Amino acid sequence: MSPSTGRERQLLGVNPVVRVLLPFAGAYLLSYHYRSVNAVIGPDLAIDFTLSAGQLGLLTSAYLLAFACFQLPLGLLLDRFGPRRTDASLLLIAAIGALVFSRAQQLPHLIFGRALIGIGVSGCLMSGIKANVIWFPRARLATMNGWMFFAGGVGLMLATLPVEIAVRLTNWRTVFAILGLLTWGAAVLIFFAVPERVGEGTREPLKTQLQGLWLVFRDRYFWQIAVCATTLQSTHMAVQGLWAGPWLHDVAGFGREAAASRLLFMAGATTVGFLFWGNFATWATRRGISTFRVFACGAGLFILFQLLVTVGTDRTATISWIGYGFFGTAASLCYAILPQRFPTALAGRVNTALNSMVFAWAFAVQWAIGAVINLWPLSAAGYDARGYRVAFAAAFAIALLAWLWMLLQTRAISRAEA
Repeated sequence: MSPSTGRERQLLGVNPVVRVLLPFAGAYLLSYHYRSVNAVIGPDLAIDFTLSAGQLGLLTSAYLLAFACFQLPLGLLLDRFGPRRTDASLLLIAAIGALVFSRAQQLPHLIFGRALIGIGVSGCLMSGIKANVIWFPRARLATMNGWMFFAGGVGLMLATLPVEIAVRLTNWRTVFAILGLLTWGAAVLIFFAVPERVGEGTREPLKTQLQGLWLVFRDRYFWQIAVCATTLQSTHMAVQGLWAGPWLHDVAGFGREAAASRLLFMAGATTVGFLFWGNFATWATRRGISTFRVFACGAGLFILFQLLVTVGTDRTATISWIGYGFFGTAASLCYAILPQRFPTALAGRVNTALNSMVFAWAFAVQWAIGAVINLWPLSAAGYDARGYRVAFAAAFAIALLAWLWMLLQTRAISRAEA
């Protein structure tokens, strides 16, 4: 932390945890809630709109595609206008999207509403991480990012059994109308409560900003980590955000409430994982263990649980999905690893470059799983278990290959860190 930053905090009377971290964390809670809520309400949508597995996958992944498409422009906006104004403006779009979704009468309307939500919440995590880079010393960046991800995990937990209860009491349309109001409130809170640090937005010409983005994409170190991080995060996101719920019903044979309860266990493990990895990485760094090595070990354990889920049954379902949720969060460390390779002014573009890859691949994975499941006929009990196993096995194989490729680059990455 520079002396000027300390003086600014003193002059503004800012407690950065309360005035900066908490508002952005609250917005990210909503973002993750939107991302995962279809795992619970998916059956309702499928019945109300007569959706196949492929259509349900396309609908849910529209959020991911819109999110991914906006990441590169988002990086430019964050580095030019700062996180406060950028995130507050985008959240208003998400609030409109939630309203459209809640009133949809046809599948295209649902897709349009979900895409607006994806664009609107696309800045929540990256704005929070950019604010952390601005307001906290780099030695605490992994920990502060861990708290951001923890908030996302809370949003994930709220998208499980609580949503199931809320849908029973009202319906999914009312749930989304309430989410829209909460999103509007988050936009107002961020705009008026978060202070703006002098110089947090750089008025660079667009050409210079694009040159900075190109600097990120042509960096070899970025790709050595980003390929594996993208594969693991996107698979974790695509499965937990939709297909874990139907799997628990169709493969493990659980009823709706039992499936929602296990989704809650998984979400709780994810929430703990987000908090654990950031703090553990900080602890390990003080003892000479690089954050990259912590990430590599956590990624390997996640791949193991991917395998367990792929071959799992009702007897192994609970422990397999809990491990899947916990170790799948290890890839979040890459949002602390990669910015340290580049100047602070590029922090927004670095993380949004990674995020664009993560969400684009998550869109492909979430849709593709539905397409593979569709290859087997629908039974009275639900989608065929063989479709899940083949789709999950393909995702596991791709993740394993990406992880092994990264390990082959370990020596080069270590030299880059040094």
